[in-house]
Amino acid sequence: MYPQFDRFRLQTRSLQMRPNKVQIVRDAITLEARPRPLSEVSAASLVECAARIRAARAAGRPVVLAFGAHTIKNGLSPVLIELMRHGWITLLATNGAGVIHDWEFAFQGASSEDVRSNVDRGQFGIWEETGFNINLALLVGAYEGLGYGEAVGKMISRDGLDIPEPDRLLSTAHNRVNQDADIAAAAIDLLGAIERFNIKPGFLSIPHPFKNYSAQAAAFDLGIPFTAHPMFGHDIIYTHPLNNGAAIGRTALRDFLAYAEQIHQLEGGVYLSIGSAVMSPMVFEKSLSMSQNIELQEGRKITNHYIAVVDLAESNWDWKSQGEPPSDNPAYYLRYCKTFNRMGGTMRYICADNRDFLLALLQELR
Repeated sequence: MYPQFDRFRLQTRSLQMRPNKVQIVRDAITLEARPRPLSEVSAASLVECAARIRAARAAGRPVVLAFGAHTIKNGLSPVLIELMRHGWITLLATNGAGVIHDWEFAFQGASSEDVRSNVDRGQFGIWEETGFNINLALLVGAYEGLGYGEAVGKMISRDGLDIPEPDRLLSTAHNRVNQDADIAAAAIDLLGAIERFNIKPGFLSIPHPFKNYSAQAAAFDLGIPFTAHPMFGHDIIYTHPLNNGAAIGRTALRDFLAYAEQIHQLEGGVYLSIGSAVMSPMVFEKSLSMSQNIELQEGRKITNHYIAVVDLAESNWDWKSQGEPPSDNPAYYLRYCKTFNRMGGTMRYICADNRDFLLALLQELR
């Protein structure tokens, strides 16, 4: 066994000590704001996208919106919430950082620290409230059979967590080990965290005074999946000693399978990938492959799906008529375009700021 870093030696500080670049009340995008004009090509693709969304929802097909963390950090949660409330979106998917920014906005109304200066001080990401509360929510969520985003959304919506009695956790571990070993193991993990961190049973109050800005809480309240697709070591919650890899694995796997189930229903549906260069294309291609595997067994195939990929990188390559570029063309290394272009159906690349695209899309749908 290799030597391991001891996170208990870290000096963890309170979020109250951290300056933040984004204040959600000040910086949130209002529903009445005017997006900057898109290019002629992008504007036409947006109108086409809105039409495909209307058709998909009228037919009861899914519209999945996958996005990078900047969508939350850019203050777009009111737009995401409005899209969900009106039934345009059936699932939201993001990475671990998207979950964290959404939670910090709900908890303290601010997020986005200065990475350069805080790394220099040995303080980047080492914040008590973010690490403790999100990791505890995942431990509780794993025990309750919830997904990653669902567990955090529930904590925000309810302003706290239900901490079971130790005897109940022991009983669950003993009685469920043959029926559901996953829940039994999650009970042991949660019990260990409760004892090591001296967490009292009962309802643990965690106020979220800005939760009306939380897309996760809104998704939980509306019964819409908000799935998280994290990578180990990528997010600041991994710096906290309460962090538990098994809880992350259990909740994130449930989210992946919930996401994959909607991709399985994507015939006639729409997939929006907003500012996610890695998570969205990588998770999508595995989910679509699994879905095609099952569909082909039944003599069917998913072919009539629409994919809109939105990012800031300019590309003069016409993916619609030219297909995949050769490897000596810089467009080949727009990995998300290349991946989604290989996924069948109809793919459109739209060069736009996520604020302008999503706000314009909402207003077009309205």
